[in-house]
Amino acid sequence: MADDKDLKIDDKGKGNKKIIIIAVILVLALVGGGAAFFFLSDNSAAADSSGVVTETVDKTINETAYYVALPRPFVFNIIGLKRERLVQIKVQLMVRGSDNKDLAKANLPLIESTLLQVFSATTEQQLATYQGKELLRADSLTNVNEILTKYTGKGVVEKILFSGFVMQ
Repeated sequence: MADDKDLKIDDKGKGNKKIIIIAVILVLALVGGGAAFFFLSDNSAAADSSGVVTETVDKTINETAYYVALPRPFVFNIIGLKRERLVQIKVQLMVRGSDNKDLAKANLPLIESTLLQVFSATTEQQLATYQGKELLRADSLTNVNEILTKYTGKGVVEKILFSGFVMQ
């Protein structure tokens, strides 16, 4: 009888070991699948959590990133639920290569005009949320690159960065 008890205890220990080994294998498989998805995913268009897809400039170019600061912040009014709001946004453009930096600087009035049109079309509700600000950033990038492509033949802005954002 003592042998039967020892057998049962050993079988129980082996069962626990099997469960632990299976659990470890499952965790490793999930981590490996996630890593493979991350590294093999297409980076030509980025999508954020709100489903907004932003167009990007060709990142395969191994050129230095330059930041072009717009000379003055954008100040505009938006209509809110209870009253008008004053918004101030400071913007910087990220471009690749010194040629693209010069092209962006040469077309600053065109870029500023386009951004002011996009910004002034927003609502208080949109600017109150993170997703709304990201949507505004994506719309700005799309419109700036469209207008630059129309007039210069080249959309050079890779990212639009909000370096200051105030809503009163």
